[in-house]
Amino acid sequence: MPQHKQLNNGSPVGLDVGTSRIVTAHRVDDQFQYQTQLNAFVNLPYSKMTENVLAKENVPHSVHGSGIVVHGNESERFADLLSVETRRPMSRGVLNPEEPQSLTQIQKIIQSLIGPAKSKSQKLYFSVPAASPGNDDSITYHEASLRQILTEFGYDVHSINEGLAVVYAELENSNYTGIGISCGGGLCNVCLAYLSVPVLSFSVNKGGDFIDTSAASATGDLINRIRITKEDSFHFNGYFADKTHQALSIYYEDMIQTLVASMKEALLGSKSLPKLSRPIPLVLSGGSTLPKGFRDRFEKALLASDFPIVLSEVRVASNPLESTAKGALIAALSEI
Repeated sequence: MPQHKQLNNGSPVGLDVGTSRIVTAHRVDDQFQYQTQLNAFVNLPYSKMTENVLAKENVPHSVHGSGIVVHGNESERFADLLSVETRRPMSRGVLNPEEPQSLTQIQKIIQSLIGPAKSKSQKLYFSVPAASPGNDDSITYHEASLRQILTEFGYDVHSINEGLAVVYAELENSNYTGIGISCGGGLCNVCLAYLSVPVLSFSVNKGGDFIDTSAASATGDLINRIRITKEDSFHFNGYFADKTHQALSIYYEDMIQTLVASMKEALLGSKSLPKLSRPIPLVLSGGSTLPKGFRDRFEKALLASDFPIVLSEVRVASNPLESTAKGALIAALSEI
């Protein structure tokens, strides 16, 4: 049975459209439930036998020209078997301008997760990145294109800033006051909110893809294999004898230092910051926060930077991969 038939019960939907993964959130019997697909695809040579076997194994795919396109989670496995890179519908947080199939494939991945709306009033909130230097126009195109796809599925569609979605998901106990950070594949999104109102939002052009691409260049390995190694076994723990882990450690440190420096610069340069009477929490989410020791390394960089806001805590979200989708769903639920 297709996944969207299991979860899409006609209630509001939260959708995290990330560079690396697409995540949906639904509320089923007062519980949050999530589904995830890798935001990637790979081309296989066409044969009727392959098409039949993929259908039998329920592998999401489509026939495209003279080939078969496998999209979502299974694309990574096939890419590894064939020693090729997966193709990516998105790059740096937005639709990939160098990928001609970006819109087609992202539509198929989203459709496999949520399917058509149950009614015209079914609300769907989807995440969009904040601006970073030079990407305002690409964000406008990205948001409008996704809105069109989702509207064609029949939903009542709204967008939400990715960092604000993290605030909604994780900072209820502070009345949605604090800093939410989503360290994703394409970007790191940051939002400072005061009583649920976004005060400062921006993104940094370094994320998981920067780490993977840089480490692959340093080691000569495939980006896809670097990504698998990073997700399966990497952790922070000083010097690594293994060349891949050492490269990952170096470029993770680069990303963290860039993120902290950008946050400090943005906060010091803002003229609209509220006067905070007490320390506020900071919460980290996204796939790039998963390695063991990430929070400690990030907090160490914050302390060394003389950060301009007093923080009550620095923590990683309980479910880092699902925070943005959960926050989008909370926004949708607040409208009914």
